[in-house]
Amino acid sequence: MDTKKLSDELSVSAQVMPQDMAALKQSGFRSIICNRPDGEAADQPSARELELAASSHGLEFVHQPVVAGKMSDDDAVQFAQTLKSLPKPTLAFCRTGTRSISLWCLANASTQPLPALLGAAKAAGYDMSGIVRRIANGGRTPTRLPDASYDVVIVGGGAAGIACASSLLARAPDLDIAVIDPADIHYYQPGWTMVGAGIFDATSTVHTMASVVPSGVTWIKAAVTAFEPAENAVILEGCRVVKYSRLVVCPGLKLDWEKVDGLTETLGRNGVTSNYRFDLAPYTWKLVRSLKSGNAVFTQPPMPIKCAGAPQKAMYLSADHWHRQGHLRGIDVGFYNAGGVLFGVADYVPALMEYVRKYDAKLKFQHDLVAIDGPDKKAYFTKTSADGPAETVEVQFDMIHVTPPQCAPDFIRVSPLANAAGWVDVDDGTLRHKAYANIWSLGDVCSAPNAKTAAAARKQAPIVAENICVDLGLRAKQAVYDGYGACPLTVERGRIVLAEFGYGGKLLPSFPTFILDGRKPTRAAWWLKERVLPPIYWHAMLKGKEWMAAPDVR
Repeated sequence: MDTKKLSDELSVSAQVMPQDMAALKQSGFRSIICNRPDGEAADQPSARELELAASSHGLEFVHQPVVAGKMSDDDAVQFAQTLKSLPKPTLAFCRTGTRSISLWCLANASTQPLPALLGAAKAAGYDMSGIVRRIANGGRTPTRLPDASYDVVIVGGGAAGIACASSLLARAPDLDIAVIDPADIHYYQPGWTMVGAGIFDATSTVHTMASVVPSGVTWIKAAVTAFEPAENAVILEGCRVVKYSRLVVCPGLKLDWEKVDGLTETLGRNGVTSNYRFDLAPYTWKLVRSLKSGNAVFTQPPMPIKCAGAPQKAMYLSADHWHRQGHLRGIDVGFYNAGGVLFGVADYVPALMEYVRKYDAKLKFQHDLVAIDGPDKKAYFTKTSADGPAETVEVQFDMIHVTPPQCAPDFIRVSPLANAAGWVDVDDGTLRHKAYANIWSLGDVCSAPNAKTAAAARKQAPIVAENICVDLGLRAKQAVYDGYGACPLTVERGRIVLAEFGYGGKLLPSFPTFILDGRKPTRAAWWLKERVLPPIYWHAMLKGKEWMAAPDVR
């Protein structure tokens, strides 16, 4: 990995992985500081995993998480104290290294000449010019002097952000658009379910961010730390300022692994896995292949979560493999759901129940996973009921697939854009912010009560693009989102039950009737071509013919 030396005592880097600890020890480092909160990205190991890996190589490890958008003077003081207490040399890291080096600059601003700090940062490849303005402005970043300005700024380069940028360009090619996202990699996350089933290779779900950002759109490789909607500005790591005329917010959501006690310590070992993380999906397939008998547990946390069908798909595809291999009779399959129903839209439940019966899966409703003991292979659930007090249920497992609790990202929850629950507060139909007329949101982070699926983002992207064009005077009629979402529930290898619905569970099938068995949505079983699909689009295979289910996103 690439470490940048700031002084004899401290170096900084981007994200460190558990497997990097041996090389860091060999390079002479004696301690590690992690400045990144858990759950910022889907490919990020937890601090506890990193601490265990560091300890195994004799490295001291300190987790000082700094919430994006809330780097304070106290954070800088704490960083200085932590660094002083640790054996040297020390490596500090965050998502990109910017947060760590910013803390170092702020911590040393009163004791070292400013040119020396900026020079060390520049030599390491970091631009800390924003720190100068922060100090001069009494700890606040002045937003009247932007580093850049755009017609439209899109926060988030996932499926929703890329689709929205593409939709805007199709309508208004002359717009000056920027997508802000710190990740080098754009993941096709729906494919991780297939990785966990041995259908896709993990590397096939990976694309460079540069390859998916539409031509003509500026990609700003940075993390947003704060919003200043009164100034039409967003603040980036390193205290840079980007201004906008219109803003679109779609950074996805946060996987809250820490909410399950003991989970982070055992992820990726002891039979504990999750398709919700890139590096763990292959471990799911390893567990499925090796299990010949025993207890297989699959969990689903309270809503909202992204792709509510994914926890079930992990169960169905695993059970299908055991069925094909002749091992299913020796394996007890249990689906532990914090909710009270198998699927939120009742019309699709009968088709799903056929497969629940086929795999003899035990459905355990109102069971919320609260703790895991990996070495003893025990999971603990809080079971609730309407007619009695909650109780703790202990379940032994040989393998367990965990769907983590989920919430809005930290920098969204602490922002003025969020509602009381932490989501970007938008009108359900127009997806326009309720308080700030030049801000829109789509995808998993917005407050609209639709299912958080890629299919929803596909429908939301042109809605947002159209309504921004109305606001710009380029269109006359405002578009309205009907809550469309879809879950292609893969119930066996090559076959799905396609659930399509809108607000209030209204059925909104987009497929022609010749694809629907018996012309009923509950019988929407069709053949799925087993290859990586581009984000937003789905391809179906029926009788050897390929058919594009989703219309052009533009």
